[in-house]
Amino acid sequence: MPDRRGDIHKTAHSHGGLGVANAAFCIDDTIRGVPAGTVSLAASDVAGFGWSVSGGDLSYPVLTVSGSAYNGNRDAMFAYAREHGALLAPHIKTPMSVDIAHDLMDAGAWGVSVANLQQASVMLRGGVKRLLIANQLGGERMGDGLGRLLNAYPDAEVVLFADSEASLAVADRAGEISGRVFPVLVEVGLGRAGLRDVEQARKVIGKALTLKHVRLGGVAAYEGAVASADPAATVEAIRNLNDLLKSVFDLVRSAVPERRLVLSSGGSQYFDLVVDALSPLARADGNIDLILRSGAIFFHDHGVYAQALERMDARNGFVSGGNAACVFQPAMRVWAQVLSRPESDLAICGIGMRDVSFDQGFPLALKSWRDGLCNATLDGFSEVEKLNDQHGFLRLKQSVDVKVGDIIEFGISHPCTCFDRWRHFFVVDDNHRVTSVHATSFG
Repeated sequence: MPDRRGDIHKTAHSHGGLGVANAAFCIDDTIRGVPAGTVSLAASDVAGFGWSVSGGDLSYPVLTVSGSAYNGNRDAMFAYAREHGALLAPHIKTPMSVDIAHDLMDAGAWGVSVANLQQASVMLRGGVKRLLIANQLGGERMGDGLGRLLNAYPDAEVVLFADSEASLAVADRAGEISGRVFPVLVEVGLGRAGLRDVEQARKVIGKALTLKHVRLGGVAAYEGAVASADPAATVEAIRNLNDLLKSVFDLVRSAVPERRLVLSSGGSQYFDLVVDALSPLARADGNIDLILRSGAIFFHDHGVYAQALERMDARNGFVSGGNAACVFQPAMRVWAQVLSRPESDLAICGIGMRDVSFDQGFPLALKSWRDGLCNATLDGFSEVEKLNDQHGFLRLKQSVDVKVGDIIEFGISHPCTCFDRWRHFFVVDDNHRVTSVHATSFG
């Protein structure tokens, strides 16, 4: 693994931040949110129109990201990582946005994490040159695909996971085709992919040492896979996983005593437990890069991640950076109009399963907007009780002032499965005015 000291990669992408209107593509009304009748509009011109999302200037539904909330979350997470001697390779599967990848790289990310070859291809084509493929790739033909892909990007650096001899064969095949040697992180796991015990790991490590195009690069895990609804049981399961990771790391270190290695784990709900367990090992060894792969934390939410950060605060996991539940702010909103009031306590809204995540909780109605002004606070006074394809059933207290045509501001739960419903998202300022538009690449 190359020494990262003094070598944080900077891309040449002409990117000025999420709030800067510099995107070199056109948008039209085939994109949700773009006003009806728009035939072709340069994305770089969007900010000049001053579109107000809460004022009704767009087509609805529409997905927005608050520029100030995103920036604050980004800065808080990078400050935490620096304080604890960790690096970040944010998992870009959450937004699948090249613009966000470059913004995170500019903020000091070691690189970005991806989950498969399609995501790797998108990032490489977008000018991101350091990738951690944080997943098993499949069979040997995926090695052919990776090798061919990297022939087009000879200056790219790619790190792979392996949890079996079959995975190592994929890496070796990719290296044979591309003429390179791949750093490979031995993946351990107790809830998803990954080696289950030290003896399995010993065999994989031994095999890796025999392969021409594979170089042992460290050890990886994902602690979120062992989480459960029981907070105490979750902490214990993550502790066991971290212990396994450290034991396997000892084997890798014994095999390559002089090499700089990587320890990688850490999502967006339990990264504090990873840092507490692994940063002492990184300091004691002195030749380790501890790399967190947190991705959703930069967007946060009103649901599953809000609850996770409350639990983090309960265990004093972010104490040095302040109260995590206050420091990190939900950046994403989905906005929809009220289409019908068929019952006194029911509003049918133009938001459905095609528009918003629902796998880890329904959206939360926050406010109702009329003519650009907030006419009702809905948080605590309403509940989404059902979603159809394109309809949301919002049950209201009868005294709430909501009528047809009002714009409802919804918070979401689980950013990953909300972003992937959208080809584009709009960045807004604190007055809900659009400052830029950005593409996603979910395929």
